[in-house]
Amino acid sequence: MQKSKELPSMVIYNVTVSVNHDIHDDWMSYMKDTHIPDVMNTGTFTGHRFLRLVKQEPDGSTYCIQYFTDSLSKLQQYMATHGPRLQKDVTDRYGEKAMAFRTILESVD
Repeated sequence: MQKSKELPSMVIYNVTVSVNHDIHDDWMSYMKDTHIPDVMNTGTFTGHRFLRLVKQEPDGSTYCIQYFTDSLSKLQQYMATHGPRLQKDVTDRYGEKAMAFRTILESVD
């Protein structure tokens, strides 16, 4: 049996957002053109992935934005230094029409 190649440890900051239909197009543009680039420009993350949940809800769509970093300490620094401001920007713009929750994942293999 061939041993799998070791991958470097990875921490994923996962933001899941439920987006109302009436703001969907504006929210998508804002995320792609402004918010995700702003998060990436903090220098914390090595990459990101923007995903849509396949199952659609009657009042909106759900998306996940995953940001990748190589250490929990870098993520903690981001959360202390940049996270509140960037989250506030989105909340001020969309309020409860784009509800988010965040999780932190760590690779185990």
